[in-house]
Amino acid sequence: MVPKGALRTSVRILHTQSMRPSSDRQAVLVLDFGGQYTQLIVRRVRELGVYSEMAPFARAERAIRELNPAAVILSGGPMSVTAPGAPDLDFSLLGDRPVLGICYGQQLMAARLGGRVSHAEGREYGRRELTWTKEGSFLEGLESPQVWMSHGDEVEAPPTGADIVARTETCPVAAFADPGRRLYGVQFHPEVSHTPAGKEILRRFLFDEAGLEADWTSASFIEETVRSIREEVGQGKVLCAVSGGVDSSVMAALLTEAIGERAVCVSVDHGLLRKGEAEQVRDTFTRHFHPRLVVFDERDRFFGALAGVTDPEAKRKIIGEQFVRVFEDHADDLKDCRFLAQGTLYPDVIESGSPTAAKIKTHHNVGGLPAWMKLKLVEPLRWLFKDEVRSVGRALGLGEEVVDREPFPGPGLGVRILGEVTPERVRVVQEADWIFRSELRARGLHRGIWQSYAALLGDVRSVGVMGDERTYENPIVLRAVQSEDAMTATAVPIPFEALEHIATRIVNEVKGVNRVLYDLTSKPPATIEWE
Repeated sequence: MVPKGALRTSVRILHTQSMRPSSDRQAVLVLDFGGQYTQLIVRRVRELGVYSEMAPFARAERAIRELNPAAVILSGGPMSVTAPGAPDLDFSLLGDRPVLGICYGQQLMAARLGGRVSHAEGREYGRRELTWTKEGSFLEGLESPQVWMSHGDEVEAPPTGADIVARTETCPVAAFADPGRRLYGVQFHPEVSHTPAGKEILRRFLFDEAGLEADWTSASFIEETVRSIREEVGQGKVLCAVSGGVDSSVMAALLTEAIGERAVCVSVDHGLLRKGEAEQVRDTFTRHFHPRLVVFDERDRFFGALAGVTDPEAKRKIIGEQFVRVFEDHADDLKDCRFLAQGTLYPDVIESGSPTAAKIKTHHNVGGLPAWMKLKLVEPLRWLFKDEVRSVGRALGLGEEVVDREPFPGPGLGVRILGEVTPERVRVVQEADWIFRSELRARGLHRGIWQSYAALLGDVRSVGVMGDERTYENPIVLRAVQSEDAMTATAVPIPFEALEHIATRIVNEVKGVNRVLYDLTSKPPATIEWE
């Protein structure tokens, strides 16, 4: 049901053009052909100081028109270029821009520009060693010749006019180059850490071959974003939805930098925060921003809307919708705010689905917003990865207790409670989570952890014995992972003695729990959150 007075209109996304870097900044477009490492290419290019964006190959023409990239990188992909329906590209769209093809991208360049691609007799997966075959090439003299291969096809002949510049024992065209046309291709993956000199290879392509400059910094991002916010918002007021997490804190700091007190920070206590979180949010924002923080206690609203709901996608969309309903219902209290600012990041957008990336989960702030929403959306961090957000936060003067804080999902404990979300089940997770994370900090084990938390399984109970009596209660799952940007993650090897002590405390102190498990699964195949 649409709230009274709400407009039946689609959300107007203000960030699509305006929050991108200015048109005079050099940028690299990474065309995605479905490769599992495509996001890493974007990250590595940005780490070298050049702005980069990813776009699916099917939207190449639009992406080139909108971004006007100074160079293009073609990603890897799972298909064979010779297979029917394989991803393709009209190379005339690229003009005379420098192009680097990686794996599938290299093969596609060869297949469309006069070379030949065939099924390899000896498929290559894993580490291989390059041998340089041409003096003066962009690969010559690398500190390490080791590279990471993952392919079943191979380039049999390079594009017309290109030279073979490297091979491996079983791959005759591991790399080719045509400096005159600024076309380069590598069969291996320079973006992964298993290729030790990979970053140097990308650096040589960007700066030596493509002639780009390193001008993408936190300071430049802040300057351009502040200017864009002022242009878009004008004299309007912006409702900054804050949770106390890194993303929303940096977002609020950016908006405050841009428009001062017209950035109205609002926190919604939906009952799905960690223990003590609501108080921590108030403290953080009154110390780091202008002292006025609007707090709405909406626990009853959220628990009522989530009653009986068990599907994770449905829960995410309900939570996203209820956030907007809170803001719409309190429009008078918010003094005519016409814009809603969120801390949405690039991984949120990617995981919510694209033509080349399957929808893993709908992030509540990306796919969970209702079409009837009146507020216009501002997402200044939409193009950034988490580590870039932390750098921006430091450049804005935020303290380490803010920028180093573990990520916390927007739907809160709603995605850490499998099955129905109730106040009692939230209490169980809050208490177990508090013990787990407190023990990690007390033992110094929290350093290097990207995210740690306790989760409650769905309609699952286990038999136990406590005080000589039979119990039939809930198992708690603990999870702690290491990651760079949440796109991939590995479980943290917490010492057994610590886990044993934590498990004992949880079972003894948290009513309703009689068993504790530790999640060892990496991402992929799992995700960091359970839902």
